[in-house]
Order: sequence, then structure tokens, then C-alpha cells
Amino acid sequence: MTQSNTPFAPQISVPATYMRGGTSKGTFFKLSDLPERCQQPGEARDNFLMRVIGSPDPYGKQIDGLGNGSSSTSKTVILSKPDQAKSEKDSHDVNYLFGQVNIAKPMIDWGGNCGNLTAAVGACAINMGLVDADKVAASAKSGICEVRIWQQNISKTIIAHVPVYTDEQGQVQVQETGDFELDGVTFPAAEVKIEFIDPVDASSAMFPTGHLVDDFDVSGCGLDKDCVQATFINAGIPTIFMKAEDLGFNGTELQSDINGNQELLDKLETIRAKGGVAMGLFQDVSDAQKSQHIPKIAWVAPAQSYTASSGKVVDKDDIDLVVRAMSMGQLHHAMMGTAAVAIAAAATTQGTLVNQSAGNGSATQLSEVRFGHPSGTLLVGGKTELVDGRWQAKKVSMSRSARRIMVGQVFVPGDCF
Repeated sequence: MTQSNTPFAPQISVPATYMRGGTSKGTFFKLSDLPERCQQPGEARDNFLMRVIGSPDPYGKQIDGLGNGSSSTSKTVILSKPDQAKSEKDSHDVNYLFGQVNIAKPMIDWGGNCGNLTAAVGACAINMGLVDADKVAASAKSGICEVRIWQQNISKTIIAHVPVYTDEQGQVQVQETGDFELDGVTFPAAEVKIEFIDPVDASSAMFPTGHLVDDFDVSGCGLDKDCVQATFINAGIPTIFMKAEDLGFNGTELQSDINGNQELLDKLETIRAKGGVAMGLFQDVSDAQKSQHIPKIAWVAPAQSYTASSGKVVDKDDIDLVVRAMSMGQLHHAMMGTAAVAIAAAATTQGTLVNQSAGNGSATQLSEVRFGHPSGTLLVGGKTELVDGRWQAKKVSMSRSARRIMVGQVFVPGDCF
């Protein structure tokens, strides 16, 4: 056998940080560290990031990259100093751009945020030196550094309350270890409180159809009914909420109940596509193939006891309702952070399906809810107001945790982008 003389491009290395944020993991980059042609949006950047993660992978495992074959781990983040020339960003510490990498297809969805990885952005920005050093030093007294994040995908402000401490050399460091437990994450860590400020654009409607509950045409989707109730909301991420019973579910489903049933997955995807049209996100159901990240589809039911994926028993008396949500065509193992924002906004708006489920069938005035998801429970809070006949979410809050897993260099073939 004769060895080929065809030259192959050598690998290049790029500084990167691999972090867990909430119940997700992602690869974080500082914008200025990226190859020059990847510092601008476009094909080169997308190809580079896909190669880092290991997509597209017809085997669905992402063995040749940092992804782990699930929507929760097929994620990238680019951080940078905010553009101070733009007035809306003047008071922010870091610019955060999120890319959801499709596992099987050559595409990255830049259309939304990742609420889980948001929990890691503040800490990563401090460690990368993107947050003003004087501000970080001044935070040592209170033990909390308030990092103001500009979420570039959705043009929104997020505030991360990052715990910090002073080390033996007198340097302020991010506190990553702690005793805060987050269902869906095996080990405890330091609590990071997150606030999503005005999670809905002032120029758009939180309820895009103008109704808290709609009659949703699901004819041709394989359900027992051609029309069911739905709450369409745009807060955190566009989300379609339906009653579990209308989908033939009880609300306590785990991944094993959903993800291995292709017929069921296809049915849910068809409903998601039709919901995207109803929300005005798509002109036609076929457009849904181009954006699997939005909208999300979720189902709700009143509180009930069940056994979580870890074997932990969730008692109905400890929660207000149960929620399950799909992410990139699969039932999520816990709850996406952005979907948790939508849950909080919908639950604290009296009359939505989420609010009714939390009130055991009745509309109830609420300021926070604890919901059950496949891995356990999560407490979220919200403040919504009816202003000039329109509902507005002023703030949504939740607690997550985050930590660095690895800091170093990621290698990719030099000709991949």
C-alpha cells in the first residue's frame, strides 16, 4: 500500500473554557481569541463552532467533538466586551452570544438564549477578565459580584449575582463550590441568582395572539381532538403550553417515555410547527425545520406525586404543578432555563393554562411557583403587570449554579472553517 502524499491541514488551537451552567454544558470563547475570520457572524464561524462540538454527526453521539449527543450539551457561547457605542449596552459588563448547535444537521440556531448557560456567563466573564477589575475587587466586601449581561441573541438584560471570595493572595475569585443543590445536577455547588429583566420586548406582545388561552387547531396532528386549548407566550423563549391530558399524557413523563417513540416525537414536532405559525414565528409549517430551537412545546398538569429520573420521589404537596418540555426534538432531562422563564411569566399571569394548573384548575394570583420536572423541582418567581390592556413581564428570577470543568485549548483541523 502506497502512502498518500496529499497534504492535510494541521490542527490549530484556540483558548476555550468548558463550563456547566444550570443543567447544561457548553464551550465558552472570548471573541478576541477566535480565529480572525470567525470573529464575525457567518459561515466560517458556524463551521468552526460545529467542528468544536462535533456536528453534524449522523451517529448522534458527537464523538469527535466536545458535544455529548444531547441538546443540553451541544452548545457554544461567545463572550466579549459590550459595544459602548450603543446606548442600550452602556451599563453592561459583558456581551453574551449563544449558539445552539444542531447534532445531526449542519446548522447553528442563533435565534434564542440558553437560560441554563446564563448562570455560567457571569463567572466565566470574570475569569476571562471581561468584567472591570475594580468592580470585581469592590464586590469582595459583600461577597457578591453583580454582573450585568447583555444577551445579544434577544437584546435583553440579565443580572447574575455571582458569589466571590478573597483568596490567600488577596485576589478576588469566583466561588464555585457550595451546598446549593439543583435537581438535574449530581453535585452541589455555589448558588447563582439570575434575574431576567423585562424578558419581553416592549414593542412586542408577551401573548402574541392577544389571548391568555387560545383555541389551537391541531387537526392532522394525530390527537383525539382537532382543537385544544393552548397558551402561546413569548417570554424567555417563545413557548407553546398545552394541557398534558390533551396530548394523551399525565405530566409525569420521563425521557424514556418519550424519546424512544419516533411516532410520538413526529406528532409533537408537527404540533410545534403549527404552534409556530399560530404565534407568527413561521409563515408555513415547513419553516419549522429551519429553527428547531424556537418555539418550545411544553405540557402542564396539576401537582401530582411521581418518581424523578434519579429515583427521587417528588411529593405533590411540595410542588404547585408539573411541567414537561421538549428541546431540539427530545424531552428535556430537566428544564431549559429559558423555558423556566416562560413558565414563571405564564404562572404569574392570572388565567393562563400554566397559572390554572398551578391553581388546580382555577386562575390564581401568584408571585412564584415550584414546578416538578423530570429530574426534580425548580422554584421560579415572576412579576407581571397589565399595562394599557397588555400583559408585561417586568422581571423573572431563579437560582442556578455553575462551575468550570476545563480551561485550556480546543483543537480543530485548520481547514474546517
